[in-house]
Amino acid sequence: MIPPLLRTLATGSIVLLGGAISISALTTSVLRRKALINKEKFGKLCLYCRGKGFYKCKLCKANGTIKWSPLHDPVFVNPCVCPTCEGNNDVSIVWEMDGYKS
Repeated sequence: MIPPLLRTLATGSIVLLGGAISISALTTSVLRRKALINKEKFGKLCLYCRGKGFYKCKLCKANGTIKWSPLHDPVFVNPCVCPTCEGNNDVSIVWEMDGYKS
């Protein structure tokens, strides 16, 4: 036979634990819904950089160097540092959009 005091304590702890779990689940669902509403409200991620602010350099194809020769019909092709990304393999969206006027 279980003593009445232990039964009362077990019942109370189960009720408190269940309440905490239900409050946690409710809070999580509300915060996820709010985040989804904010994402729809303030727009989608950038199609080019996907929200990172950088994209791969198209001139050097994210290699950091380009093949260059000062002659029209080159005998020797020298690798040079890419002037667009300066060898960093990525270009900042802000840098690219500086000259853009809407």
